[in-house]
Amino acid sequence: MISELFDNNIHWAATRTRVDPEYFRRLASQQAPSYLWIGCSDSRVPANEIVGLDPGELFVHRNVANLAPPQDANFLSVLQFAVEVLKVRHVIVCGHYGCGGVRAALSDERHGLIDHWLTPVRSLSWRCEHELSLITDPEARVNDLCERNVIEQVRQITANPFVRDAWRKKQPLEVHGWIYSIQDGLLRDLEVSVGRVERARALWETKTNNSRGAVAGKHR
Repeated sequence: MISELFDNNIHWAATRTRVDPEYFRRLASQQAPSYLWIGCSDSRVPANEIVGLDPGELFVHRNVANLAPPQDANFLSVLQFAVEVLKVRHVIVCGHYGCGGVRAALSDERHGLIDHWLTPVRSLSWRCEHELSLITDPEARVNDLCERNVIEQVRQITANPFVRDAWRKKQPLEVHGWIYSIQDGLLRDLEVSVGRVERARALWETKTNNSRGAVAGKHR
């Protein structure tokens, strides 16, 4: 099976070169993406493909449950490089419905080391416990928390010093919250885009346990 991956790579590279002879030369010359994508590690959510962008056009960071933890050096390194060096104009947090990490955070079962990583999602579910308990369908409950988790990560990023420094310097930078459906391949905008400090404060002032609809559309 491993050898097949190399065969696939040869075929892919040959196809790319046949369609566009300058493709790899152009790609190797410079990395200048306008977007930082913070997504889930789920293999069914290929960042570049679902937004129709080529390699080099999207700077990607992925982890379980698309988190933006302010204490994680890996995430912080990516964010700082994207904002201060690449000068991306958009940071996109993209979750997906049916996320296994969110589902694990909602359960009472132990899953090992990943339980520590998912602590922020579990804490969010406790803060929203009443609203989530009103959702009788288990899958709908998971999907509701998937949306809330994306919004929470947008909040975390808007409070990050790298992002706030960029806004202080009048650097054009927006943070967005999206969610993807594996069922139909479509993205949904959760309408919590933030492009300046004042809007970030308004997003933080909105209680996390409000419904997603209550926070949507107020923070552009």
